[in-house]
Amino acid sequence: MSTSNQPPFQAIATLEIHDSVTEIGVSDWNAIIADGDPFLDYAFLSALERHGAVGERFGWLPRIVAARTEAGVLIGAMPMYEKDNSYGELVFDWAWADAYARSGGRYYPKLVVGIPYTPATGARLLVHADAINPGAVRSALIDKAVSYARNRGLSSIHWLFPNERDMGELSRAGMDWRLGTQFHWFNRFGEGYRDFEDYLSEFSSAKRKKLRRERRRVEEQGIVLRRIAGHEVTASEWAIWQRFYQSTFDRKSGYATLSESFFADIGTALGDRVLLVLAEHRGAPVAGALMLRSDTVLYGRHWGCDADYHSLHFEACYYQGIDYAIERGLRVFEPGAQGEHKIQRGFRPTSTWSAHWLADPGFDKAVRHFLINERRRVAEYQAELTAHLPFKQVDPI
Repeated sequence: MSTSNQPPFQAIATLEIHDSVTEIGVSDWNAIIADGDPFLDYAFLSALERHGAVGERFGWLPRIVAARTEAGVLIGAMPMYEKDNSYGELVFDWAWADAYARSGGRYYPKLVVGIPYTPATGARLLVHADAINPGAVRSALIDKAVSYARNRGLSSIHWLFPNERDMGELSRAGMDWRLGTQFHWFNRFGEGYRDFEDYLSEFSSAKRKKLRRERRRVEEQGIVLRRIAGHEVTASEWAIWQRFYQSTFDRKSGYATLSESFFADIGTALGDRVLLVLAEHRGAPVAGALMLRSDTVLYGRHWGCDADYHSLHFEACYYQGIDYAIERGLRVFEPGAQGEHKIQRGFRPTSTWSAHWLADPGFDKAVRHFLINERRRVAEYQAELTAHLPFKQVDPI
């Protein structure tokens, strides 16, 4: 169904690969983004390029697929990158790369379709709402990626965290598919929760007391939390946030690929779709959490702190997000990858997907066999964790 006054778009006339999203342009690109997805927004993707988070340094080379009509209208697109490593993907294929190398193959470079450093489920086969045959556009995007990979002699293509609709399209196209698990919070079906206490009313008594105690302990330590929309964050607050963000990588591992200027840039461009939670103790910032949101989903992305405070991580990263999602009427809160501790706070085991095309038939056969067994284990894992949810009654979503 057309969503505008213009007639539905007809067939694809051109399919091209661009070395930057900026070659497509903001108005064309954002016209095919649904649900206000912040990670697919031109501002987010172009900021990754402009501030060096993607490019030669970190091995994410933009290869954006664009499908246009005869009139030059962007009818479909795909955020694709050529990579010489597996860093920042959050769907781990290091073992695949090692196995392929030991068999004499060359795994890198490869293609990745997804959002760099962002394990958030969303559209990967972008189609204009006025497309008369969206399925044909999605098929053409997939075919273009495969053709490009074959012509370049690349080992593989990996669609990371596609939504269920795109996963179905990729599966029908014959791609291998991989099942993963994250822990997501869901607003009450239908009317939504009134407030955090309404949410807790569905917990068993012991679990409800535990969460109340965690929130109370943050208050008893004299910690105050502020929620600041992206366009209202000051330059000094972004500098503070950058220190927290960097500290997480300093304590653990990996690279702090996102710069202070990147955060300030997307804060200004995306406005209240960026949320910075700052925790202060005696007037001094001690921790922070960064979240982004679409029209219906809140996404937790990064956390950092100067010192350990009891239960502060849970408050800043989870409870503040739940409060915010309830207040804004958001449907889902995805707080990021991993973390079985989220179960006891009401985040449900939720399926995520990835789809994979492998050029080598023998390697593809081996991976498909591995994925069949892995999917069974992941499904068993999800069922086991669901039994440990804190609710008095676990209803289906």
